[in-house]
Amino acid sequence: MPKVNLNEIRERKRAEAERFQARLFVCASTGCIASGCKAVMAAIESGLASHSLDKDIQVVPTGCMGLCSHGPLIRVEVKGRQPVLYVEMNDMLARLVVAEHLEPAIRRPDSFPGVPDFLLSHTISLDTPFFTEQVKVVLANSGRIVPESIDDYIADGGYQGLEQALTRMKPEEVIREILQSGLRGRGGGGFPTGRKWELTSKIQGPEKFIICNGDEGDPGAYMDRSVLEGNPHAVIEGMLIAGYAIGATSGWFYVRAEYPLAVERLDKAIKAARRYNLLGKDIMGRGVDLDLDIRLGAGAFVCGEETALIASIEGKRGNPTPRPPYPAVKGLWGMPSCVNNVETLANVPTIIKRGGAWFASMGTEKSKGTKVFALTGKVRHSGLIEVPMGISLRRIVESIGGGTATGKKIKAVQTGGPSGGVIPDRELDLPVCYDELKKLGSIMGSGGMIVMDEDDDMVDIAKFYLGFTVDESCGKCSPCRIGGKQLLILMEKIAAGRGDPEDLENLGRLATAMKRASLCGLGQTAPNPVLSTLNFFLDEYRARLRKPEEMGA
Repeated sequence: MPKVNLNEIRERKRAEAERFQARLFVCASTGCIASGCKAVMAAIESGLASHSLDKDIQVVPTGCMGLCSHGPLIRVEVKGRQPVLYVEMNDMLARLVVAEHLEPAIRRPDSFPGVPDFLLSHTISLDTPFFTEQVKVVLANSGRIVPESIDDYIADGGYQGLEQALTRMKPEEVIREILQSGLRGRGGGGFPTGRKWELTSKIQGPEKFIICNGDEGDPGAYMDRSVLEGNPHAVIEGMLIAGYAIGATSGWFYVRAEYPLAVERLDKAIKAARRYNLLGKDIMGRGVDLDLDIRLGAGAFVCGEETALIASIEGKRGNPTPRPPYPAVKGLWGMPSCVNNVETLANVPTIIKRGGAWFASMGTEKSKGTKVFALTGKVRHSGLIEVPMGISLRRIVESIGGGTATGKKIKAVQTGGPSGGVIPDRELDLPVCYDELKKLGSIMGSGGMIVMDEDDDMVDIAKFYLGFTVDESCGKCSPCRIGGKQLLILMEKIAAGRGDPEDLENLGRLATAMKRASLCGLGQTAPNPVLSTLNFFLDEYRARLRKPEEMGA
């Protein structure tokens, strides 16, 4: 198969873009599809055709633009003018954008005053902190390219990192660059990525596997899904670079079946990469063989743990196994395997292109680079964001997120999904990084961040998350299976107003034992919501206990 000419594709796409007077970027992620973007897209295309503008204006269906709470979103870019972001669109408003904004801007540019007054209420400035205070590495292309188009990705610098790795670097040099970057696992564990690659590369075996963990199951989290929907080729490229570095013979994407759009776009991207000889045999004519395939998860939360994930790929029940041996030594089908999260791999191409030192220049001493978060809950600008490590929680919530949507005081922020902790308002100046969050009894997790206001009850919040992890326990080890259930019984008793003071002591003892003795990360972190709320909101627990007169009854 002939080697693809990346520069030729970039030049061709650049020439195509120059033909258009304007470009309309329409968010076509799961969130915007749910709020009606397909009707908006149809209205735009119909409107452009009726005004004979379909040859002058390019419509680009993209991945997530970030501002999920205000979808459907349209970003209008007319040559010579500042971009305009339209929010909360419907088919009627989309036709008005075409007739009252695009038509005069293209046909009568000298007399066009700008966005019509009656449409201003449906715009948000791109100069707001939500956009200006983000630093995008993983999300740089999302919202700017057609996810299914490999040419779009290549035109925006895609597969340049793979080309550089294969043509100018030895596998050990690639690993050295990732080590220098300080990139740590973005799935929640935070293990140094370069170190994991280095360990796997040194283990010999007849076969070796690279695995992408896309089994994102935290309530309120949709980072990995959005990356796979909006820029699947970045993850594929990261997988190929990782596979080259460790000497993998094949690779697997493990994505939960509840993400049909992500799976569909990923499947199309894999097939396109094969057609372009960027995947399969003799990649780019460099003698490297590596193909990728997709395995669907059935929605078991525990399969986010790497040994359970591996068992699931093998067709077994998704139960964790003790470590050591680690997957680097004995993983998929007993062969050396390296498991990396979606976001971790999506960082890799840019690190190779721009260098490990560049990535390490962002963040803190022990937490380098940027992190993608799903900012949700009672926050004004709910959506997908990417920020440098070390930024404070307060700046994320109050500046980027715009404060609470209710106008009430922030009470707490929960990070790390159901395994994370609840951080009170007084601690929100904490820098967001692996070690600082751990000090407060929380975790980075995969990137869920839920904002709560003064109306939220912390006992009910902790009970909800604990109930989730109890339901999702695989049941293999007693500390998680039995300890989690006993914790939940105590939490339900307290929430119902039937608790006694000794129940609070028992909560703490059970939670601590469960953290120390559970087999995998699910059981070890499941008590975090209980312990963190006990620590910071003990008064709310005490207020739920039975009164002395009730105890004597």
